[in-house]
Amino acid sequence: MLYGNTFIFLMYQGTDHAGIATQSVVEKMLMKESNMNRHDLGREKFIEKVWEWKKDYGNKITTQLRSLGSSVDWSRERFTMDDMCSRAVVEAFNQFHEKGLLYRDLRLGNWSCALKSAISDIEVDYIDLEGRTFLEVKSHKGNPNDPKGRYEFGTLTSFAYPVENSEEQLVVATTRLETMLGDTAVAVHPEDPRYQHLHGKFLIHPFNGRKIPIITDAELVDMNFGTGAVKITPAHDPNDYECGKRHNLEFITVLTPDGAINHLGGSQFAGMMRYDARIAVEDALKEKGLLKGKEPNKMRLGLCSRSGDILEPMITPQWYVNCDNMAKRAVDAVRNGELKIVPEEHEKTWFQWLENIRDWCVSRQLWWGHQIPAWFATKQGEINVSKNDMSNNDRWIVARNEEEAFTKAAETLGVDRSQINLERDEDVLDTWFSSGLFPFSVFGWPEKTDDLKAFYPTSLLETGLDILFFWVARMVMMGLQLTDQLPFHTIYLHAMVRDKEGRKMSKSLGNVIDPLEVINGCTLDSLLKKLENGNLPAKEVAKAMKDQKEDFPDGIPECGSDALRFGLLAYTVQGRDVNLDIKRVVGYRNFCNKLWNATRFALQFVSDFMPTSTLLDDLMSSGKMAIRDKFIISKLMHCCEDVNNYFKSYKFGDAQQAAYSFWMDELCDVYLELIKPVVYEKSDSNKDARWAAQASLWVCLETGLRILHPMMPFVTEELWQRLPGRSALSSTGPESIMLAPYPTCISSYKNSDADASMSTTLKVVKSCRSLRASYQIANKVLTNFFVKIENGESYINAQIYDIKTLGKASNVMVNVDEASLPKSSGIDVVDNETTVLMDIKGLVDYAAEIKKLEKNLSKTMPALTNLEKKMTAAGYNEHVSDKLKAQNAEKLEGLKKKVADIHTAIENFKVQEQAEKN
Repeated sequence: MLYGNTFIFLMYQGTDHAGIATQSVVEKMLMKESNMNRHDLGREKFIEKVWEWKKDYGNKITTQLRSLGSSVDWSRERFTMDDMCSRAVVEAFNQFHEKGLLYRDLRLGNWSCALKSAISDIEVDYIDLEGRTFLEVKSHKGNPNDPKGRYEFGTLTSFAYPVENSEEQLVVATTRLETMLGDTAVAVHPEDPRYQHLHGKFLIHPFNGRKIPIITDAELVDMNFGTGAVKITPAHDPNDYECGKRHNLEFITVLTPDGAINHLGGSQFAGMMRYDARIAVEDALKEKGLLKGKEPNKMRLGLCSRSGDILEPMITPQWYVNCDNMAKRAVDAVRNGELKIVPEEHEKTWFQWLENIRDWCVSRQLWWGHQIPAWFATKQGEINVSKNDMSNNDRWIVARNEEEAFTKAAETLGVDRSQINLERDEDVLDTWFSSGLFPFSVFGWPEKTDDLKAFYPTSLLETGLDILFFWVARMVMMGLQLTDQLPFHTIYLHAMVRDKEGRKMSKSLGNVIDPLEVINGCTLDSLLKKLENGNLPAKEVAKAMKDQKEDFPDGIPECGSDALRFGLLAYTVQGRDVNLDIKRVVGYRNFCNKLWNATRFALQFVSDFMPTSTLLDDLMSSGKMAIRDKFIISKLMHCCEDVNNYFKSYKFGDAQQAAYSFWMDELCDVYLELIKPVVYEKSDSNKDARWAAQASLWVCLETGLRILHPMMPFVTEELWQRLPGRSALSSTGPESIMLAPYPTCISSYKNSDADASMSTTLKVVKSCRSLRASYQIANKVLTNFFVKIENGESYINAQIYDIKTLGKASNVMVNVDEASLPKSSGIDVVDNETTVLMDIKGLVDYAAEIKKLEKNLSKTMPALTNLEKKMTAAGYNEHVSDKLKAQNAEKLEGLKKKVADIHTAIENFKVQEQAEKN
């Protein structure tokens, strides 16, 4: 829809290639279908398989977006692996390298043994263990010492190293016992008197005889913690890594890429998976009399956010991007107001992360993704030139294509091109590298295309809080570095959608909700079959099925796109997370139905009405409007104003509530009911009032549908097209509601006097309805009302007709003298200024009503007595749970109130019966 003055608007759509996730899915599918892994196929064939999978399943996200009614330019859809985006990736990598920001280094980083790949710091999830804990490790055969095959974590194991040429031992402790196979030193504090005699001496490794130096390090060692001696494994621990660099220690990597002990870990343990080796090392130390004990220990485990695998610190050669200056510019942009983050509370997190940023590891040991545009160059005849030796880093040639790489390599090595051998880096780039370029790569960057000039920088990024740093920060940093412009000026972070219990949606929990299943509905059987046909292990399938049966015993009912959109918007008022309960979405499906039925019903009121292009202005200047008409137009203007303000401030939940309230509370519940007798009366004397009612209703329907359209695009389009007389305006108006201007408030059409009058009127109507309900007056029976009001008499007198309509009154009298008030009447004190009385003479069978109440009382009293008896019984306080006691107390109060209300009602009926007799 158009808002305000016409302008060019483009909503860009695209998907990334999800390197880790996609490769994992295809590998699992390949193993399940063919009992093969990617290495059995080879890289080229495996990539072909991934593209096949992408063709069959990769469009699911865009299908969901289309079904949800996303108004994007689908002709411009982009995929991060397409030619345009891939060219941008190669160019960005080269520019980073040319500016000295990108480099290759051998350093300690996060390694996922399940993926056999490095991952960045922000792809790490953490779990805190309070002490001894057993966890399942899927890549292992299972711990024989645990009935469920789980492995032990959260313990501190102490063992001793023999001192060379001595009977003395030095005791150290570790939470990762298997890493002792790679120990290359033990550190003590230089001022610790217990170990000063050992400075410069050596320990003997019990399994390979390696001499381990005893070093002093005041930075690492706390002499008051434990034994005051710290084992150093530089290749497998971040703190030890820094210590190893300070003391020029040997770095021994004892793990293979998949997490098994390699030959450097010793023949006794080689080939064992890391946690099986942990058990074996403990047993071997015990046999040698070197195991000194084990105790519970709090610790934090780092998990791969993609695979769930427990991460290992590993030294591997990787490509890194220095982000220091880019991060500073991203921080400054928010601080100086150039870049706005909504909600503002997330600015603190933005600053904290970017001000402590580390260099970004951009290489991944995968096959699916953008292969790194770097080639290792050797001269013909050269042998044993290691590409992993950092002294050979100048041989890594970063280029835009292989031809350019040959030219650069020949110049670097000083030989003819024909003497060069090139081997391209097998690794691929982090998915977020290409995604970070998306705001400008989709417009053809680095070329100066017309689209880039017209649409970049963009205005708004809307995304989830969970990828604030994975994606958003990278886009900002890369945009500033490569285009010298912010890619957008506003970041709107929407809430995270979780299940109704607040749990993160996860396939292993069986709680992932596909929007299409909500839109179209699905049976429980189809939900379970989807799990059976997936790639989850059998154990996780069983658990997920159990959860699905509990959450959706009858499947998911068909809700439609509009209800899902409207429901999700409603949730955004609650804060950071959306705990999605499908029942609430079903509630908004009912609203869609009511909107449909109410509008279809209202259309009969305007079936003989012909609108004009200036209808609203004509109506407001006609002089024919009743207070009710002025009221509903005033409320429409307030709704326009509120919704627009909420949209501008990204308060989408408030916008939804404002639109919902107008339709349900004011248009359907009040105005439609008020104008029924007006529209049905077709006499000449009622001609003007009828026209004003029809015009007001038509304006409210047409404008109200435009207000709702961005939230509920499908039903509003359908109803808008059906508005009587709209076709007559087609020559001057838009063909679709999508092309219609979005409604704005005309302040002069707001009417505070009409609002106040209707507020007073509805207050009286509510009282009338309450009195009729309390005396169970049948709908077909009209009653007489008497209103006593201090301020607002003119409002009531002006809307007597409306009160009679909504309050089902035969007559309404205002501020009559006391003598004229009925002796037998129902009374409702509305507030300190207003009282409403209803004449009930001849309308109530008091004896029958009293009999019904006494029957109800006879059923309620035993329940009250039994509950009181139960709650005063011996041992109740000691043996009943606090939760049940609270429930019983609440139930008791309810029963007591019910009994008191019945007694009051009986007494009131007796008084009224006596008054009527007198």
